[in-house]
Amino acid sequence: MKIAISSTAPTLDAEIDPRFGRCQYFVVVDPDTMQFEGIENSSAANAGGAGIATAQTIAGKDIEAVLTGNCGPNAYQVLEGAGIKVITGVSGNIKKAAEDYKAGRFQPTTGPNTGAKSGVSNPATGGGMGGGRGMGGGGRGMGRGGGRGMGKV
Repeated sequence: MKIAISSTAPTLDAEIDPRFGRCQYFVVVDPDTMQFEGIENSSAANAGGAGIATAQTIAGKDIEAVLTGNCGPNAYQVLEGAGIKVITGVSGNIKKAAEDYKAGRFQPTTGPNTGAKSGVSNPATGGGMGGGRGMGGGGRGMGRGGGRGMGKV
């Protein structure tokens, strides 16, 4: 039995990355033996579809469960379709999370815990949430002042 944990580095001493689709690494662990393999997430920098691509990669690795902070609906659907349990809301150290999984301290999630295309800020890469449209008016801005002042001083 192997589990995949979203990670900030490819070691057991690393911290869990809260992002599933855009995590930098996965640590694939056998909780019974604590043997592990660090895998770089080649889909993390995708312009779109990172969650789906990442889930497809994980689905091809004979994984029983994924432990992560957040998982969106598209990735969740791929993982669920592959028979992989998804456990969200996990944080802290990779090794401790694997030990907690083995001890039965986690329950599978019943659905995604983020919306579609909802990023989680990553200060290390300057990424963040957002996507507002701004308030400009295509060169005119908000106001249209007519050049008249308030009167003579």
